[in-house]
Amino acid sequence: MSEFLDWSIIGPAFLAGLIVLSTHVPLGQEVLRRGIIFIDLAIAQVAGLGVIAAHAMDWDPEGIEVQIAAVSAALLVAFGLHWTEKRWANIQEPLIGIVFILAATGGILLLAGNPHGSEHLKELLVGQILWQTWSSLLPIAVLYVAVLIVWFVFQPRTSALTFYLAFAVTVTASVQIVGIYLVFASLIIPALATTGIRRGNRLLAGYLVGAVSFLIGILVSVLLDLPTGAVIVWSMAVIALVAGFLISDKQKVG
Repeated sequence: MSEFLDWSIIGPAFLAGLIVLSTHVPLGQEVLRRGIIFIDLAIAQVAGLGVIAAHAMDWDPEGIEVQIAAVSAALLVAFGLHWTEKRWANIQEPLIGIVFILAATGGILLLAGNPHGSEHLKELLVGQILWQTWSSLLPIAVLYVAVLIVWFVFQPRTSALTFYLAFAVTVTASVQIVGIYLVFASLIIPALATTGIRRGNRLLAGYLVGAVSFLIGILVSVLLDLPTGAVIVWSMAVIALVAGFLISDKQKVG
């Protein structure tokens, strides 16, 4: 089996997963607390739309302009959702759903005339986690360290606007390495699996569920030659289901 496992590829991919989880687990728990489950899908899709728009304008895929386009689009929507939350809190979730579907269909429209449009769309949805390198992950790691400092020191949970902005910046970076599907899974599944655990232990349990899921998903996808992002999502769902049952049984015994 070892001859099929190239750790120069698996190592950076697993590190990418850990980097994403570092921010997504606490953010996902806050998303559940606020009851705005689909905000991650909406903002991730909008960030993806920014990337697609940059490609449509023939900007360098590796250039800073693409990053500016993606984060600007995500921040714009974050400001907008913060504004609607203050005025129409009772319909916030449907509004988030509308933002998602507009961004998703907008991307399809922009890619309609692109002969490689389906490939670009697939990359945004399932990500390119196996193509990550140690050096390519450094800027994202630095960014996430800053986000975690803000999150745990300044506690933006108490400020809706700060939460939305931190969320937008984080998701924008994550989409470009793991894809929209895995962003949603990393935010929601570990948070949902550990519901009911006390705060400090819940965070640790969420990290553990996510890390095991990424490792198993990456290994299975490499061994079976399957799309990595999709396999990790399924791996995370199974691991979370098992963890949820174990946690539930422990609470009953307690």
